[in-house]
Amino acid sequence: MKNAKALTLTYLTPVSFASLNGSDKETDNISSIKKISVGVEQFPYVSSQAVRRALRNQLEVLGRPLSEGIAASISKGAATTKQEPDKYIDDDLFGYMGTEGAEGKTKGKATKRTSVVRVSPLIALNSYQGDLDFGTNYMGVKSGGDPNIFETEIHSGLYRGTILIELDRVGSGDGFEKDLDNKEKAARVKDLLSAVKNLWASGRQTRFLADISPKFIAAAILKTKNPIFLESVQVEGKKLNVDMIKETLKDYNSEIVSSVIGVRKGFFIGDIENSKSIGDAFDEIAKWIDQHYV
Repeated sequence: MKNAKALTLTYLTPVSFASLNGSDKETDNISSIKKISVGVEQFPYVSSQAVRRALRNQLEVLGRPLSEGIAASISKGAATTKQEPDKYIDDDLFGYMGTEGAEGKTKGKATKRTSVVRVSPLIALNSYQGDLDFGTNYMGVKSGGDPNIFETEIHSGLYRGTILIELDRVGSGDGFEKDLDNKEKAARVKDLLSAVKNLWASGRQTRFLADISPKFIAAAILKTKNPIFLESVQVEGKKLNVDMIKETLKDYNSEIVSSVIGVRKGFFIGDIENSKSIGDAFDEIAKWIDQHYV
């Protein structure tokens, strides 16, 4: 495990009724969701920024203090974090970019840490069918106003996302005067895995509560940095393309140190040899991390 460079994990989550990630309003009374066009069809997605925000939020729920946003030190500069990756897990894993303004003869400077965690958007595998939820806001009626009618785009389907963690950069590199000890490196990665296992987006959950935690995962710890399952986990209806997953494992056999498939029973059709439950699969990945950083 020590020669591994990265951990990649591709996951599937079925969503029965949701409006996961808001987009710009097309009209005043319609709240749209983000979509990408493929030919004449549109596929909803949750942006990578929203997924990263969801992971951050779960890390905080799990008890990890987060690096709070601070104002930019130069005019019109963007707000950033405290930029202390030795103290804060999110500065370490998700990186940052900051600037410091010039003072007197001292030149300004920029600081950055490239994200250790690479995240794909959570993309629906089922196209948007034009469904809308109709709502009415009566809050102003008692004071003489009219009911405010509005609509929200909603979607039901299967979503796929991928995460890649550069294991050799956790707790080291930009922003560190001294590398973290291996125990803390392992703890940070395992906390991130717990955040993935319990993934939950906070946006639009008041009326559209949705569970986006993984119901299928294909994970591998690799000697290279390559999201090998990103386009190789395919589903037709509820049937997994098992042959494509097997072929991926075969094609990258020399780069794979270890791999695991986790499936929640009842969601998908198609048996994968030696697959585990979701909980057991995440437990096995956690063992890889301990072995890697020992």
